[in-house]
Amino acid sequence: MLRSLRPKTDLKTLITLLVVASIVITLANALYATRRVQQTVLINNALEANRVYATKLASTTEIFFQQAQSQLAWSANGMGKAFSNTALLQQEVQRLRTQTNSFNSVAVVDARSVVLAASSESSMLEGKQLHTDATRQALTARRPLISKPSLSATGNLIVLISWPVTAPDGRYLGYVGGTIYLKKHSVLNALLEEQFYRDGTRLFVTDEDNRMLYHQHSEMIGRIIEPFISPQLRAQQSSGYQQVVRANQDVMLAGYAIVPVANWTIVALKPRQTTLAPLDTLLLQVLKHSVPLALLTLVLALLLARLIALPLWQLARKAGEMDVQGVSGEIEGIRSWYFEALQIKRAILTGISLLQDKIGRLRVEVQTDPMTQLLNRRGLNAVLEYFLATQQSFAVLAMDIDHFKRVNDSFGHDVGDLVLQSVARQMEACSRKSDVICRNGGEEFLMILPGATQETALSIAERLREQIAQQALETVGHITISIGVAFWHPQETTLEHTFKLADAALYQAKEAGRNRVIMLPAGS
Repeated sequence: MLRSLRPKTDLKTLITLLVVASIVITLANALYATRRVQQTVLINNALEANRVYATKLASTTEIFFQQAQSQLAWSANGMGKAFSNTALLQQEVQRLRTQTNSFNSVAVVDARSVVLAASSESSMLEGKQLHTDATRQALTARRPLISKPSLSATGNLIVLISWPVTAPDGRYLGYVGGTIYLKKHSVLNALLEEQFYRDGTRLFVTDEDNRMLYHQHSEMIGRIIEPFISPQLRAQQSSGYQQVVRANQDVMLAGYAIVPVANWTIVALKPRQTTLAPLDTLLLQVLKHSVPLALLTLVLALLLARLIALPLWQLARKAGEMDVQGVSGEIEGIRSWYFEALQIKRAILTGISLLQDKIGRLRVEVQTDPMTQLLNRRGLNAVLEYFLATQQSFAVLAMDIDHFKRVNDSFGHDVGDLVLQSVARQMEACSRKSDVICRNGGEEFLMILPGATQETALSIAERLREQIAQQALETVGHITISIGVAFWHPQETTLEHTFKLADAALYQAKEAGRNRVIMLPAGS
């Protein structure tokens, strides 16, 4: 039972496990912290890069619109004096279309929405009245304008950049305007595609109504989409960034910037997963450089654990042998090189000294009858085990005080105890040094006579019987004993049979009138 409760691990194992756990936890924590920090750095860098990218494109687009409006303004100033000269207007329209390549088409429209002159792409519109949203916006506003996306009279999705034309007296005559096709090749597409990143970043351009003005896939252009940038953030800052979460999609890192003149929003998007893709490689590099040092630390920890645990392991092993002869000298030889082991060593040595002294006293107490100071049954068993191991023959004297119950009944148990003690002293006086005397219980005693012959055993038994019978005891007077004798020879009979023979001989002595010795041979 005690063995099953014995701990299954030792100090060396515990120290090793502690060091391994510390190394693993430290390494895991370092990797986790590195991942968290690097993840934050990568995300913040990507967000800032997208913001800068969008701001750059917004600035470039703003400059383009300003240049386009400057070109239209210069032409509009010249047209005010010759607005009725169709040939001159046509010549100026062609110049705007071919000289700058800023527009897909150019037209001059009067206040009645009639096309007075148009570039070759829209020449079929000359003389016709326009009813497009862009035209209505320009004629209604009567100021420099970049229109919202709308379908042109030729069916193209366009953005109209217009500049009002006024007479010298300030009267509004109409406008000169250049169109930019959103779904076909235009200077805007060329401008945005030229700056397009190749690292997974996508570029979107939307107007104030969240209508898509530019997208890698032309079929998306013109659609109204869910805004990538919250209106609150867009209203607060002209450029910035935020993480965009869409249902069933990867988180997107969005940087944005506003084009003030057109109130457009340019958004640069990069998937969060793509941004963090290099992180795994980085962690593998960190792990690659950390593992050798961790293994070296582990080896050193194993050696140190063995060095620390060895004295305690040796002391613990010897602590289980404290009752073994000579164990103190072995413990003295254990090298206890640090304070705790030295203190434990001293404590064990002190404990061994006290334990051995106590064991000696306990053995005497455990194997001795407290009343008569003779051996008890436990002490007798220890003696018999010795005789059995050495195969030494002996004689057994089983003795019983005659009529002892009368003594107790007549004089009391205290007097009876004195009688028992007196018999014990007489037995010691009549025995040899090698003989073993035992109180078997109550008024019964046993004597073991090692190596005794039949004559020796009978002689000692008779001498003891006569000695007790002749001695008068105070209060009680004379008492007698009956003795049964038997012999044990290792090759002839068993211990159990021998003691049964001694009891049988004692019983016969009682039946024969008491105060006598009867011997039964081993074969009885």
